[in-house]
Amino acid sequence: MALILLRADSRKKLLNALADIERHANLKIKGNPRLVDNKMADEIVSSILGGEVKRKSSVAVAVNVEEDDTTSILRIKEIHPPAHVIIVSKEYPENRLLRELIREAPIFRGYYSHKREV
Repeated sequence: MALILLRADSRKKLLNALADIERHANLKIKGNPRLVDNKMADEIVSSILGGEVKRKSSVAVAVNVEEDDTTSILRIKEIHPPAHVIIVSKEYPENRLLRELIREAPIFRGYYSHKREV
């Protein structure tokens, strides 16, 4: 299971990016996307990338997907979502931090999976 962090400058872009992850990258989102403080998300990305982010985010969410880190990375590279998408693999200490943050984080409202059974 991979942990994905998405950052964007609008809620609409995040909703579109989540849909792209399922529809075009064929990744199965588990559970509900969780809101992450945008400043914390920027810090996590800065730490992983080893430098300052070029653009600060206004909103950020984290999701778990069924596929592993490598599969997720390869599939995300094939699409062009309207948000900054980072796979936070288990090799990074930020993975544990992000998992703890989303445990109590509020659900990102407005997203629904077109693949979920009704």
